[in-house]
Amino acid sequence: MTAPVFVVDAVPGAGTFVLEGPEGRHAVSVKRLQAGEELVLTDGRGGWAPCVVRDAEGKDRLTVEVTEVHRDPEEEPRITVVQALPKGDRGELAVETMTETGVDAVVPWAASRCITQWRGDRGLKALAKWRSTAREAGKQSRRTRFPEVADLMSTKQVAQLLAGADFAAVLHEDRAHPSGALATAELPAKGSVVLVVGPEGGVSPEELAAFEAAGARPYRLGRSVLRTSTAGTAATALVLARTGRWS
Repeated sequence: MTAPVFVVDAVPGAGTFVLEGPEGRHAVSVKRLQAGEELVLTDGRGGWAPCVVRDAEGKDRLTVEVTEVHRDPEEEPRITVVQALPKGDRGELAVETMTETGVDAVVPWAASRCITQWRGDRGLKALAKWRSTAREAGKQSRRTRFPEVADLMSTKQVAQLLAGADFAAVLHEDRAHPSGALATAELPAKGSVVLVVGPEGGVSPEELAAFEAAGARPYRLGRSVLRTSTAGTAATALVLARTGRWS
């Protein structure tokens, strides 16, 4: 089993370090780590350090020995998924599985056909949940660079994001639509890839036109129609495999 990951504000240098607070409590009281066991400290921004437990004290204090420090570069191409707001807790599910798969950024999108709306405090709480989910899924999947979860974007803002991408795709759910297959699209080896996932009701014609004007083309994932909460994960996996990031 690979060593568990714990998040720190800044990765310490070689030597002794004390992990405390919520992460220390998780290590001592939940994981019940003991002297001699291994773990990894990361800042979630690419920095990480393998460690060996020296001592566990109380319920939330773990003393570790940092053996070395590393920094993983950002991988290319960078994959961003624009995720229309799903119903219920399917948004957290989408963020969780995309994070575990390897997405680099997630952009919540207020599509016109979204049933869920983020307004006021409810929107702030929902965004905080998405960000917390990305952090926890990043730890669970042993990532050292967690995906960024952007602020909620409008259709106009998403179009601007697409205009700056090296490859931009709108995942289309209509089998009869004359769109190409993402599995055969020409993908860049570097730069940025942006994938748009629509809501349960689909991307509206007006939104599709705005995205196409920004340089994004519609693509199909396959013959079956995926839920909005799973399409981004499937598309991310496909791009990761085709661009060599999984090799």
